[in-house]
Amino acid sequence: MAVKIRLKRMGAKKRPFYRVVVADSRFPRDGRFIEEIGYYNPIENPAVVKIDRELAMKWLKEGATPTDTVRDILSKEGIMKEFHESKMAKKEAK
Repeated sequence: MAVKIRLKRMGAKKRPFYRVVVADSRFPRDGRFIEEIGYYNPIENPAVVKIDRELAMKWLKEGATPTDTVRDILSKEGIMKEFHESKMAKKEAK
């Protein structure tokens, strides 16, 4: 099962609002998902992002791959850096 961390579009026409979800890659973009880990509102200035760090780290460690946009959002929040540092610490411990 290919698990992805991606955006699920919500909101009205021309007023997007996104939920950051973990979903099987075979399901539709706005369809079934496994877990919701946060949200992203690009309409606000500056854009509002709220992501549960623990859930995001848990899914990244389990092998979920973020989409390009979600990877950028996670990088800005510092989650990707934290994930890579935890991976490097495991390699150095071996």
